[in-house]
Amino acid sequence: DMFFPSTACLVQHRLGASRVWGFDLIAACSSFVYGLGVAAHLVAAGTHRRVLVIGADTMSRIVDYTDRTTCVLFGDGAGAMLVEAGEDDGLGFVDCLHEIDGSGAPYLNMPAGGSRMPPSIETVQKRLHYVHQEGQQVFKYAVRRMYEVSKELLDRNGLTSDQVKILIPHQANHRIITATADRLGLNGDRVMINIERYGNTTSGTIPLATWEAVEQGRIRKGDLVLFAAVGAGYTVGASLWRWAY
Repeated sequence: DMFFPSTACLVQHRLGASRVWGFDLIAACSSFVYGLGVAAHLVAAGTHRRVLVIGADTMSRIVDYTDRTTCVLFGDGAGAMLVEAGEDDGLGFVDCLHEIDGSGAPYLNMPAGGSRMPPSIETVQKRLHYVHQEGQQVFKYAVRRMYEVSKELLDRNGLTSDQVKILIPHQANHRIITATADRLGLNGDRVMINIERYGNTTSGTIPLATWEAVEQGRIRKGDLVLFAAVGAGYTVGASLWRWAY
C-alpha cells in the first residue's frame, strides 16, 4: 500500500492478530512461491506453529492504459494459504528451489517512484510510474526458466513429472503456461489455468489458482502438487508439496 509501514503491519492490525510478526516479501510474480518456502522452513524449524502467506497485488493502479500491449494482461487479486505443522510426515512440504537473475531488470520494471528515480513532474509526464515490459524477452526467459527450475527440483528429489498430479504455475499468460507444461509433459487436467477469468494478478495468481483447483476436486490428499513462477527481476521459483487435506 505504501513504502512504509509494511503492508504486513496493516494486515495484522486489520485482522486483530496479537503476538505475531510479519514482513513484506518483494519478488514480483514469484513472491508467493518464495513466501511458501520461507513459511515451510519456519514451521519445519519448530520456531513457528502457523504461518499465513498472502499474495496480493492491485496491478490496475500501475498499468498504462494507453499501452495496450501491457495493460490488457494484468488484473487485481489476492489469495492466502495457512502453513502449519502436520502429524503425517509423508504429507506437506517436500522441497523448493529459488533463484534470482538481475540481468532481467531492464525488461520488466516500473522505472520511477523509488530512490533511484524519485517522483517528479518529469517522471509523471514521461509515464515512468507504470509497468514497462519487453514482452518477447520476458516470454523466452519465463518459458525456459520455469521449466528448468521445475525439472531441477523434481530431479533432485528423485521424482518425475509423471508423478506430479497437477502443475499450478504463475498465470503470466496462456502461452507461457502451456509452453512450460508441454516441456514438462503435463497437459489437460494436470495443469491449472484460470488466467482467462482474472488476468495476471502477479503474486495473487498461484493462491487463486490453487483455491479453484481444490474447489474443482483436482487436488486431493496425498497428491503431488508443483508450483512454479517467474517474475520481474528476474525471480524464479518452484515448490513441491504433498497435499495434506
